[in-house]
Amino acid sequence: MNVEQAKIKLSFVIPCYRSENTIETVVQEIRETMATRSDTDYEIILVNDCSPDNVWQVIKGLAATDSRIKGICLAKNFGQHCALMAGYGQTSGDYIISLDDDGQTPATDTFKLVDKLEEGYDVVYGYYEHSAQHLFRRFGTWVNKKMAEAIIGQPKTLRTTSFFIMRKFVVDEIVRYPHPFAYISGLVFRATKNLGNVAVGHRRRLEGESGYTIAGLIGLWINGFTAFSVKPLRAATFIGLFCALVGFASGIFVIYKKLMFPEVPVGYTSMLATLLFIGGMIMLLLGLIGEYLGRIYISINQSPQYVVRERTF
Repeated sequence: MNVEQAKIKLSFVIPCYRSENTIETVVQEIRETMATRSDTDYEIILVNDCSPDNVWQVIKGLAATDSRIKGICLAKNFGQHCALMAGYGQTSGDYIISLDDDGQTPATDTFKLVDKLEEGYDVVYGYYEHSAQHLFRRFGTWVNKKMAEAIIGQPKTLRTTSFFIMRKFVVDEIVRYPHPFAYISGLVFRATKNLGNVAVGHRRRLEGESGYTIAGLIGLWINGFTAFSVKPLRAATFIGLFCALVGFASGIFVIYKKLMFPEVPVGYTSMLATLLFIGGMIMLLLGLIGEYLGRIYISINQSPQYVVRERTF
């Protein structure tokens, strides 16, 4: 077997959105990092998630000058996770690495992930000992972790980020998911439990702000937890049971109070508050059920996970 055949090939998949001024820096950092190890080959797949800036022209320019770079342009903004799915479908490497387009995730730590994976793991997530994110994003990450542990089975000792590496068989399983509500962590957790962590650096964004708003983060959480778990529906059952018990106990208390203290007038305030509480819970749970039904309806209608407008290969 010659040296070329023995090389491990890495596939870098990077969703691009509002990164025309940063993606070249990220690509150059990957090149410089890969040049430090002669036992690996690589490819870079850049997915333009219908960015409003000029990033697609930058991607086409990079692909024209480097055969290792592949560019994919989506027809509309499908979101980070669907953009990753589009990139995963074009990978040919033994290991697949996901990272951000803004320079926060250091490509210089790539081989920390590779070396950890080769200890026998199927997926390894980099985690940040000192996060450079704003307080709001750190809080959002903490909330996401706790919800993921409770709902989709994320191990409590695992710390997930957008910088991670997977073996090819895991990616092959992930891309088999046909529905429009892709959530990468949920797909990973149902494919394997052999997960690892390794500490990596974290930096400030090279430019701009995060594309995720509060509404976007909430939508992402709802997407992940309703697409890969029925636990919210089971929680709805327990909430309904709890409200029924509270209502029954309240009724007993009102009857007791009326019998024991008939001179005390029974006001409408407590009744109004109870009705508003029960009504609010009913609407909340109906909305949850509707969310599941809506996703079933959209999936049955075969809404696309992503649509490729153009590619460089």
